Amino acid sequence: MNLYFECKSGISGDMSVAALLDLGADKKLLEKALNSMMLDDEFSYEISKVKINSIESTDFNVILKEDLHHHHIEHHHEHRNLDDIYKIIDRTDISENARNLSKKIFKIVAQAEAKVHGKNISEIHFHEVGAIDSIIDIISFSVLYDSLNVEKVYFSTLSEGEGFVECTHGILPVPVPAVCEIVKEYNLPIRITDNNGEMITPTGAAIAAALYTKEKLPDSFIIEKIGYGAGKRKYKNPILRVMSIKGEN
Repeated sequence: MNLYFECKSGISGDMSVAALLDLGADKKLLEKALNSMMLDDEFSYEISKVKINSIESTDFNVILKEDLHHHHIEHHHEHRNLDDIYKIIDRTDISENARNLSKKIFKIVAQAEAKVHGKNISEIHFHEVGAIDSIIDIISFSVLYDSLNVEKVYFSTLSEGEGFVECTHGILPVPVPAVCEIVKEYNLPIRITDNNGEMITPTGAAIAAALYTKEKLPDSFIIEKIGYGAGKRKYKNPILRVMSIKGEN
């Protein structure tokens, strides 16, 4: 299978997971992986169908259980580093390929955050790498991607918004510094649109960086399947479209 990630409306972790689910990736493998993480006290998740501009799309939603265990969760957010995250990935019931991809994506995010904050990669803590939902998104994406037996992957130019976004570190310009760092480090093509707000998250940029090759989209191709992943940000068209394609040339 060859995949084309059409990132005209940006890319994020949850959009990527949702698009692969919509495309037909193995949902049972995903459930098995998430049930084996031993983090049931911290999150649950929902997979549903939603309409974005009347296009039926899949939504992947991680629900944090912070309200029930606020102090406990906060403690974990402050103290998990990359090694802690690798331990979670190692104990999760997933294939070796999915494990390696998960670690690769997380390392890309952690290296970018370390550079931006002037820290060593081992000093970057969990909340700086995007909290529990990033772990779920990255492991989920890796499991689903591996289940599709992808041969080649193509990416469109990544589209980003403008303006500012509020996060843990205060008010940041869009693209946020970690995204800028990933885009720079991995030579990802990017364009700025007039959408106000963040369209590319660090997790989304890291997924693109982990999979990006210089493969050019064939001049003509046949579309075999299409997956629509819904985003949650409020801008014009928060959808990641991923197509299974077959080249003709």
